[in-house]
Amino acid sequence: MYQVLLVEDDEKIREVIQDYVSDKGKTSVTLFTAKSGKECRELLAQRQYDLLLIDVMLPDTDGFKICRTVREKSSVPIIFLTARGSLEDILWGYGLGCDDYVVKPFSLAELFAKMLAVIKRYRGNTPGAPEDVLAIGDIRLDKRACKVYVQDVEVELQNKQYAILRFLMENPGRVFSRDQLLDRLWGYDYEGVDRVVDNQVKLLRKALGPAGKQIKTVIGQGYRIGDE
Repeated sequence: MYQVLLVEDDEKIREVIQDYVSDKGKTSVTLFTAKSGKECRELLAQRQYDLLLIDVMLPDTDGFKICRTVREKSSVPIIFLTARGSLEDILWGYGLGCDDYVVKPFSLAELFAKMLAVIKRYRGNTPGAPEDVLAIGDIRLDKRACKVYVQDVEVELQNKQYAILRFLMENPGRVFSRDQLLDRLWGYDYEGVDRVVDNQVKLLRKALGPAGKQIKTVIGQGYRIGDE
């Protein structure tokens, strides 16, 4: 049973999402709700969650600040719910470490599908993955623990950076375009720009230090890790 925390100040939206999740996810999802940043902090202190759904505009804070605070301690998946759908806001959210960005008004079926997809990606439920540990050069990735090491020193990555690295390491030597990475890691219906992939790869390389050079840019094609 997945535990999801919804942080939304609009009572009607909270109730609609709660009713839908209670119906569709009755055997897989338990939804907890908060209507402010204060309530969110209180609930985060009480238990661990598999996903956070956070409204960007809250009465006492904003979702970006909550995301920044959460990312200091946790890599729990975060989906923003917001009416602020500008490119700048979307890129800012991904830069802070969110896993998806759903713009209001949205389809409840779409939201629920994204919730399950993000949780499963985070938990590492990739069909057919035969090994728990991947290693290329100085980089080692433990899929079960969702941890990355460079020369046995743990490296902290945001969710999207981890997802990109894992996907590339599961397919060594293969080149993936920005569109392919967007489809695989952001979802086929992502409506932003492919520049977000370049931004996340840049941050990933920086986090990996010298080992980040193992992620190669193939001009005009995309990215790969490992030998061709």
